Amino acid sequence: MSLVERSALPVAYTWDTQSVFGDDTAWQAALDEVTGHIEVLQAFQGRFAEGPAVVADYLELAERVLRLSGKVTVYARMFYAVNTLDQAAKARVDRTAATLVRLGSATAFTEPELLALGATTLQQWVEQEPRLAIFAHHFDRLSRREPYVRSAEVEALLRQASEPFDAAATIHGILTNADLRFEPARDQTGETYEIAQGNINALVTHIDPAVRKSAWQNYADAHLALKNTMAACLATEVRRNVFNARARGYRSALDAALTPNHIPLEVFHQLIATFKRHLPTWHRYWRLRRRVLGGQPLHVYDSKAPLTQQPLKVPYDQAVTWICEGMAPLGEQYVSTMRRGLVEQRWVDVYPNRGKRAGAFSMGSPGTHPFIMMSYNDDIFGLSTLAHELGHSMHSYYTRSTQPYVYSNYGLFLAEVASNFNQALVRKHLLERLTSRDEQITLLEEAMANFHRYFFIMPTLARFELAIHERIEAGQALTADDLINLMADLFAEGYGDEVVVDRERVGSTWMQFSTHLYANFYVYQYATGISGAHALAEGVLAQHEGAVERYRDFLTAGSSRYPLDTLRHAGVDMSSAEPVEQTFAVMEGYIERLEGLLVPLEKS
Repeated sequence: MSLVERSALPVAYTWDTQSVFGDDTAWQAALDEVTGHIEVLQAFQGRFAEGPAVVADYLELAERVLRLSGKVTVYARMFYAVNTLDQAAKARVDRTAATLVRLGSATAFTEPELLALGATTLQQWVEQEPRLAIFAHHFDRLSRREPYVRSAEVEALLRQASEPFDAAATIHGILTNADLRFEPARDQTGETYEIAQGNINALVTHIDPAVRKSAWQNYADAHLALKNTMAACLATEVRRNVFNARARGYRSALDAALTPNHIPLEVFHQLIATFKRHLPTWHRYWRLRRRVLGGQPLHVYDSKAPLTQQPLKVPYDQAVTWICEGMAPLGEQYVSTMRRGLVEQRWVDVYPNRGKRAGAFSMGSPGTHPFIMMSYNDDIFGLSTLAHELGHSMHSYYTRSTQPYVYSNYGLFLAEVASNFNQALVRKHLLERLTSRDEQITLLEEAMANFHRYFFIMPTLARFELAIHERIEAGQALTADDLINLMADLFAEGYGDEVVVDRERVGSTWMQFSTHLYANFYVYQYATGISGAHALAEGVLAQHEGAVERYRDFLTAGSSRYPLDTLRHAGVDMSSAEPVEQTFAVMEGYIERLEGLLVPLEKS
């Protein structure tokens, strides 16, 4: 059981790189064009005080260059993401990154010089110069960050430092996606299964317990063999975050991550406190699993063991149909746009292949499709992942179709709302459509697997992330064993007495998130996102007046409002604990439904 080479995949199930640039020559020409504009943009330094027309000229040119650099970046990443063994693709990614650092350094004067003009002057110029009218909210955001913006010289230096600082994340990613070698999993007959980033999820949900156990253990062991290198990478990233926070005058790395995005620190701490308060709900779920799987000690590798002997097989084309049906409450335009992207425009790179990087993600920029990379495995979990990533892509599609470039990025805090919203609607549709006991059990397992990732793994990683930053801020060290023990302690608390925790392998979980933990307090937003998503989905599914219209407005808002304001306008207040509490109630309802289906099955 081995993975295919990239070249063996049908073109119809790969994403359309030629829609970005026709070939590498066209990509190179665009990269050269970006490079050629760097000195032109830099020549504006010191000129903003000449008047609003000069500022407008600069911002218009900067937008054109950034649009083009976005396309250059997308094209380069598309080839490397699907084949991390492709050295030419890696070289294009590196050249793009170096160009973006040069561009960022050359334009680092932008914010300091705009702030030097003063808020009053900027407001007057917004009213005087029609081309600056759209920047009113952008300038307001900028003025709120004034205490943390440094001089043009320091800003340029910080931008230049980003490239060597990025090396830690790059190295960890290369190790994870290209260099790790896994011992194969084995089933009860001795047949081997190749382990790779593209199929690990399918293996740890396999119906054969021997496959699950050996896949989970061998996957962890490969990471553990490089624990010291990966620990050095992560510790470097944490020091980077602490350095940047102190260089800008923030109170902490957490403050530096949340405050520029206009998220109060209380939102983070409130989420963690609510999560810890509801750990008994998770213990209840593990207890149910242990009973149904025979009453023996439950191991972490059985946390996704199938609870029915007839798991639902979902070919990719069937997943497309069911997702489109599930999203019908949002209207024909939404569904037809999504279907066209899936069927005609090749938004999705669908299947696993040798060398494909870990995970799944949505990627694009203004001027490209909102592409999706995943590794579909013909099961309900693949359907769920596709629905999730389509939430991101449709969010990007509507934002970029509606907002000017300056507001075309909706920000991380809002990102995970749209993705989990899609999963909630599709799940509700399938629970109504597929009614046999085995189908219901499988669908509820998917729901709990999704909650396990976003409402268990991610909050636990958020606690871990806070702890390791606080240790560096206190002048302490971070060794591989420190990180493993901390991770194991946190998961032991989450699993409780119902699950046997293999401390070293469970403690290696941080190594397996070579992207998430290099995004500076990103992971907590999965839990806030799933909470906001279920609150909004409830209104749409219950057909509350205006709920669909408010959600569509959410999709088009981008960063034209502050994140919490955008969510309030859509109908959910994420500054309170209520949405998180309500989402734990949704999860508890899933557990109760599983108990009703499985306890009679257990007795029979």
